[in-house]
Amino acid sequence: MNQKTKYITGIVLSVLVICALTIPAFALTESDVQSQVSASGKEGVAGNLFVWFLCAVAFLKISQKIDSFMQGLGINVGHTGGSMLAEAMLAARSIAAARGVAGRGRGGNAGRGGSASGNGGGDSNTFLQGGLAGVVNRSFYNGAYKSATGTGSGGVGGMAFRASMTKGGDIANNVISRIATGRSGIGDVMSGNMAADALMSYMGYTALGASAADIPSFSNVEIGGGHITGTETSEDEPVGRSFAMYSTEQYMEPKREYTTVTAVDGTKWYKQYAQDVVEKTPYQNPDGGISYRESLIRRLPDPPRRKDKV
Repeated sequence: MNQKTKYITGIVLSVLVICALTIPAFALTESDVQSQVSASGKEGVAGNLFVWFLCAVAFLKISQKIDSFMQGLGINVGHTGGSMLAEAMLAARSIAAARGVAGRGRGGNAGRGGSASGNGGGDSNTFLQGGLAGVVNRSFYNGAYKSATGTGSGGVGGMAFRASMTKGGDIANNVISRIATGRSGIGDVMSGNMAADALMSYMGYTALGASAADIPSFSNVEIGGGHITGTETSEDEPVGRSFAMYSTEQYMEPKREYTTVTAVDGTKWYKQYAQDVVEKTPYQNPDGGISYRESLIRRLPDPPRRKDKV
């Protein structure tokens, strides 16, 4: 009987407390806020907001006490957010600490190149740089670099890269440009069919459309670190001809015959094709002497020297 009385008493007290704490709530429009600011001033409104914030915290504390009392009566209740204020303060302190670390990282690395690595490289202290938009942007392009280099699917960034490359779009060409010039990170290289399609886009052929005339095709392509190699097939070279391209900003002028081509990003490249050379193959003739068979082959000239190695 006593247990039943406790339950009934608890329920009655709960109903009374709920009724006593029930207050009407009214919608607040932007015009109401503006009129209040005009009437009381920004300082007065800010002070009122602070007072109401303290009242809200006090209400939470009272709700906690009621929850504890009802639990003591054996009634299961949900836990009121007792640590809401503490959690908010902890979150604010964590964000401030993270921003402080990022600031010290930028200060300690003053004078160093600040380009973000396409493969997620770069200083980890710059994670919060640019806020949420910066984080999303870096994550997007990191996915695009993974897709381009074949190190992963790349998620949304990878899908956007592949879709852009089929049209010769800016997203794909920006990624290809950074890999081709070596600005994406040390060792980033594109190869295979992906590199062949990337070179078509990077040289502006893809954007011309399928109906454009005199468009070459590429195979066995490798892109990265300031140089591009592969095989070019065209109407003049139906069986294909090896070529090599070298960034004019990173390489000295070649000694053998070359042309200068411009990519869609405005960078210039020395371009050399494989040249006809005579290859001598030794063999032993019937009288025991050494003779040579001569054959005409095509071979790429020796690459020019890098400017940073001179």
